[in-house]
Amino acid sequence: MVEKANTKPVKLAVVGGGSWATAIVKILTETNENVGWWMRNAETIAQIKLTHVNPKYLSAAELPVEKINMTTDINQIVRNATHIIFAVPSAFLKDALKGLTEPLHDKIIYSAIKGIVPDENLIVGEFFNEKYNVDINTIGVITGPCHAEEVALERLSYLTIACQTKEHAQLMAEKMTCHYIRTKTSDDIFGTEYAAVLKNIYALAAGMYHGLGYGDNFQAVLVSNAIREMKKFMKVVHPIKRDINNSAYLGDLLVTAYSQFSRNRLFGTMIGKGYTVNSAILEMNMVAEGYYATKLIRLVRKEHEVKMPIANAVYKVLYEGKSPKKTLAKLAEKLD
Repeated sequence: MVEKANTKPVKLAVVGGGSWATAIVKILTETNENVGWWMRNAETIAQIKLTHVNPKYLSAAELPVEKINMTTDINQIVRNATHIIFAVPSAFLKDALKGLTEPLHDKIIYSAIKGIVPDENLIVGEFFNEKYNVDINTIGVITGPCHAEEVALERLSYLTIACQTKEHAQLMAEKMTCHYIRTKTSDDIFGTEYAAVLKNIYALAAGMYHGLGYGDNFQAVLVSNAIREMKKFMKVVHPIKRDINNSAYLGDLLVTAYSQFSRNRLFGTMIGKGYTVNSAILEMNMVAEGYYATKLIRLVRKEHEVKMPIANAVYKVLYEGKSPKKTLAKLAEKLD
């Protein structure tokens, strides 16, 4: 059971119009009577009000529109909210915030973005801290293992809400707990966010191997090596006591590496089958966060001198144009 936080009434809002944002809005409306929702497309808002579903994403999720205040005005959303969940793909976060004039430093910010901010090469929490002066103690992370598609079907799922301020984590955990969502809290905001970044890279690797015809036996070896690689990275970059086998780390890695709903696994599968990076991006028409994450993690691991053979192999394929077949065959020889 989630301990209820003793706080003043809060005003919740979600920024983003994709699958995960839609899933989060659905979750929040299960136990909250008023949720703000920003998306960039006015036509989509009109369709949701009419049909009670998002016509572009997660159309299986019926939304109680009487509980949702939708707008394309980012300033209105920020002005009226006390607690804001950002669920925009990381590649589009800066664009979503382009017209923002309202301050964020007096808000409680939660990132449900499982990637890094391109060009800035920052995880999302660092981005809000450095670029918008949001105190690190008022920044939270919402992580899985949890696919939006299963939320839409109300299949039992688990979320971890991490924040260095215990009360902020507890409050959001309470707000997101319902009959198909279980929550737990953590103070490991950097570890959970880096785990959400890394698991997408490993899902790309899993997809590439799948596309090349490697089987389940090999995939099990790959994932066991991946969790050890993740542990080694986080021990160097953010060394605190954590159990890497918890669902926020290992669980999220497993579902992203194996699930049919994983866009990163799908992207990797296409690369393994011979698609170019550009053709895979065009074919999917969705963002595979691991593509951008691969570049950031390379910079971070080189800075900290961490050896990460799986992440390095993915980088060589995606950014150096190396042969997936040869590169991944060579990597397979190093795994145990």
